[in-house]
Amino acid sequence: MFTKITFAVKQVGLVLTCRRGATAIEYGLIVAGIALAIVAAVVTLGGSVNTLFGTIDTGLLALGG
Repeated sequence: MFTKITFAVKQVGLVLTCRRGATAIEYGLIVAGIALAIVAAVVTLGGSVNTLFGTIDTGLLALGG
């Protein structure tokens, strides 16, 4: 019984000292931040970009008939 408890304590210690999981979480947070920045940019600039492309389309149609 004591050896099972000792094994469990050692395993918990290994999990707590493992850095790979922490690095994965950090990368996940970086990716989430970049995604949030992209979404904010699209929401902020989406209408003006759509208007710009509409103006360009109208100008090209006027030139090409």
